[in-house]
Amino acid sequence: MEKIEKSNRVRVVSLFPDVVTHDSAIAKIVELVHEKRGGYVCFSTVHMVMESHDDTEFGKKVNGADLIVTDGMPIVWMQKIQGKKSASRVRANDLMISLLDFAAKNDLSVGFYGGKQEVIDEIQVRAKKDLPNLKIAYTLSPPFRALTDAEDAEITAEINRAKPDILFMGLGCPKQENWMSAHKEKLQSVMLGVGASFDFYAGNVKESPEWLGKLGLEWLFRLTQEPRRLWRRYLILNPRFLWLCAVQLIGLKKFKS
Repeated sequence: MEKIEKSNRVRVVSLFPDVVTHDSAIAKIVELVHEKRGGYVCFSTVHMVMESHDDTEFGKKVNGADLIVTDGMPIVWMQKIQGKKSASRVRANDLMISLLDFAAKNDLSVGFYGGKQEVIDEIQVRAKKDLPNLKIAYTLSPPFRALTDAEDAEITAEINRAKPDILFMGLGCPKQENWMSAHKEKLQSVMLGVGASFDFYAGNVKESPEWLGKLGLEWLFRLTQEPRRLWRRYLILNPRFLWLCAVQLIGLKKFKS
């Protein structure tokens, strides 16, 4: 498997995502699993970049991840413009599916935290059908509210007892990134904030065609699927993101000249 070079991160407004390929991302995650010290992985999108820009403390949490995967073509384009020609997009759902397959073939266990109970149930049904050898050590659909300290302590203890090697997080951005950062030192599982991938894998939300994603238009497809929930994210944050990218690139050009 490919490996990710150390310090191979490129600034995109507020974040420093890694330059990755599908294979190098898997290799890094497997490396973290074998180290048995936990860790967490974020998937950078325009939404996450803007959340990080508007909330610097949140940005520190994302940039503190063991791996920041480029799950958005605008992020990849920014890396390429800055000289990283090997930069590529790695979709969270694609990586989750590959890691489930890898886990089933290599005696690793997984867990799923987040989402509605019916989504968790559908994930288990599909996984059992597609990957009968997959070990699902832990699942939980937590309350859609802030946990009490006692609840959080009990959930943390349950995860540590179950010991999933890889824990997929489906809480959505920024909640899952905040949770992973807060629990990095408390868990040995490698956590991946895959968000909507739970719904995609369960089959209750349609995923954007890959060709639209390559054009950087996945946001438009998702907007048509969930306009009430996503209109602000895409129609307000996207233009701001483009402006901030332009400011960054102009600044870099002036610095070099």
